[in-house]
Amino acid sequence: MWHVGDDQTQHLSSLNEKQGMSTNKERIELLRKMREKTLLGGGEERIRRQHEKGKMTARERLELLLDKGSFREIDAYVQHRTHDFGLEKNRPLGDGVVTGYGAINGRLVYVFSQDFTVFGGSLSKTHAEKIVKIMEMAMKNGAPVIGLNDSGGARIQEGVVSLGGYADIFLRNTLASGVIPQISLIMGPCAGGAVYSPAITDFIIMVDKTSYMFITGPEVVKTVTHEDVTFEELGGAYTHARKSGVAHFVAKSEEDALFLAQQLLTYIPQNNLEDPPYVPPTDDPMRQDKELDDIIPDNPNKPYDMKEVIRRVVDDGIFFEVHEHFAQNILVGFARLGGRSVGVIAQQPLVLAGVLDIGASTKAARFVRFCDAFNIPLVVFEDVPGFMPGTAQEHGGIILHGAKLLYAFSEATVPKITVITRKAYGGAYDVMNSRHIRADLVFAWPSAEIAVMGPDGAVKIIYRRQLAAAEDPEAEKARLVEEYRQKFANPYVAASWGFVDDVIFPHETRPRLINALDMLQNKRDTNPWKKHGNIPL
Repeated sequence: MWHVGDDQTQHLSSLNEKQGMSTNKERIELLRKMREKTLLGGGEERIRRQHEKGKMTARERLELLLDKGSFREIDAYVQHRTHDFGLEKNRPLGDGVVTGYGAINGRLVYVFSQDFTVFGGSLSKTHAEKIVKIMEMAMKNGAPVIGLNDSGGARIQEGVVSLGGYADIFLRNTLASGVIPQISLIMGPCAGGAVYSPAITDFIIMVDKTSYMFITGPEVVKTVTHEDVTFEELGGAYTHARKSGVAHFVAKSEEDALFLAQQLLTYIPQNNLEDPPYVPPTDDPMRQDKELDDIIPDNPNKPYDMKEVIRRVVDDGIFFEVHEHFAQNILVGFARLGGRSVGVIAQQPLVLAGVLDIGASTKAARFVRFCDAFNIPLVVFEDVPGFMPGTAQEHGGIILHGAKLLYAFSEATVPKITVITRKAYGGAYDVMNSRHIRADLVFAWPSAEIAVMGPDGAVKIIYRRQLAAAEDPEAEKARLVEEYRQKFANPYVAASWGFVDDVIFPHETRPRLINALDMLQNKRDTNPWKKHGNIPL
């Protein structure tokens, strides 16, 4: 039997006693009262406590996230079906999650927002069913799903039924992956099994100081490993943004988190069958920037800021960086070129000389695969001295992790363009979207050095005996290094083999990239039929 709240039940009973059934006017009044009750969530006292923590309610968040007046709620009157532990006496409407659909910048999105004022946002069977329904609707209609997570985890009183609800969600996350964009906003606690749903989604946005993610909390950690750790140290926003790489964005406030989600959606399509949104450019597609001609230092070991290169090339200098705080030796993010959305991957010479290590490889590989899944062209700015050496990297599996990036670029069929600004050494040259793994175009600046290794290392190996026999080994080494640099550490050897399509002036990078994207807009490429590949995880 479907139950409404006690006051509505009593009201219906009195009406039935008076006249057998309520009038249409009274039914409409009942609906009005029930709608008012759904808006209260766990009640005014719990809403007040939520505000005292500096947090918005589930509905307030949706109001800010979505275009004004666009939200349409689904399943507002759903109630849990548990009769143990006294829960049958407390059956709030909506059961702790607000679900529905609306628009962001006029584009359809599906949303669910967990309500911490109702049972701490804990997930019950019916709570999960509401989320699953929204996800299935999103899949059928080809629109993004945005989840606002603020939950204490599984509803313990429901036991395995609650756990089954989580698994139902995980399955839909997996089936939707690569089909529709999935964005998770962590607006409060997200613990235990609850963390796996956001982990499967495409992007995670956390709020500094108010959101947490962990498998086991500080108390369990202390009991098992005897470590004393705070909520913030264990699973806070910056912990996951800097150390684990779980969080793609850190917001200063809930409002900022919602704004980041809105901005992110402007770069990505509704689904995997559509192209990303085109925005008519206000920045001249033919604009050239003479400052780029002097941005590479004469000393090949001196760093420079690759973000400055990107900003001078892309539309209006806007680079929407993803994973900003994690593996900072590589940059990934979205930008526009001639109004088209592109995914940018670039070394950052300011951090570890832009070397590829475990974190950088996995960070870039995941981003490449997202862009390929959703038809977003890839633009690579390459300045890579190689892979990070050392026992920590080797024992940590740099071979497998580096192979992830190689696999991702090789598998990608979207337009792929590389600009080699300076170093492209060793296996890292191959991995960073080289011609050999299906890059469509490879441009090089005159400062590009493409070789098996740097001149210093190459000379030590090639001329080992000659250096040992020299009267002045240091002088002889300097001469040989310069000779090697002139002969091999330039873009023209690779260009003579057709591995570099053109050597371009740095100042013409922007118009050349836009022209290349225009040329590639109808590109069609395929991979051999397969159920799926076996990426080296």
